[in-house]
Amino acid sequence: MTSRFTVFLAFLFLLLAGQVPAQNADLTLLKSINIDRNTKLDPFYRQVSLSGYWLSISYPVSTLVRGYAKKDTVLWQRGLQECAGSGLCLALTIGLKYSIQRSRPYVSSSEIQPMHPLPGPNSFPSGHTSAAFATATHISMAYPKWYVVVPAYGWAGLVGYSRMHAGFHYPSDVLAGAVLGAGSAWLGQKATNWFFRKKKPERFRPF
Repeated sequence: MTSRFTVFLAFLFLLLAGQVPAQNADLTLLKSINIDRNTKLDPFYRQVSLSGYWLSISYPVSTLVRGYAKKDTVLWQRGLQECAGSGLCLALTIGLKYSIQRSRPYVSSSEIQPMHPLPGPNSFPSGHTSAAFATATHISMAYPKWYVVVPAYGWAGLVGYSRMHAGFHYPSDVLAGAVLGAGSAWLGQKATNWFFRKKKPERFRPF
């Protein structure tokens, strides 16, 4: 698992550096991860994959609840920022999926072995990955310490890897989801900060 994950990270670096032709390498890398995978790890990766959506919902909501319970305006507004970033991420992900309509890898290639069929036919970008990276970015901006940032993005990267292990997404789907999720979280924070400066903060307090 470790060696394959290292290869994936190296691919992302080279792709971002412009050294790898994505269309030629996409399916090849996916095959190296998915074909002959250790199926005993499927239950583990399934739970990792599901955590991408669960945490993307529970984390911003918990921030709002804690802000309300403590009557903490700063915490409450941070929860609003996180909800805005996650909402933007979801909207962009769904919009791109139905605009681009890229087929799942196991539909395009009979060599890919999916963990199980999915109801959604569209592959690009990876929604689980975008949700995970949005959450990791929210956490990193709230607690900018290396011992928080590294585990947060490590978990998000593992979510992305799990989607390829399962045969549900190409590496480029995962890369796009990572960029989209992190970018949405950052943009959501900047946009709400600007909005709060234009309006009276009291209008955003439920207490």
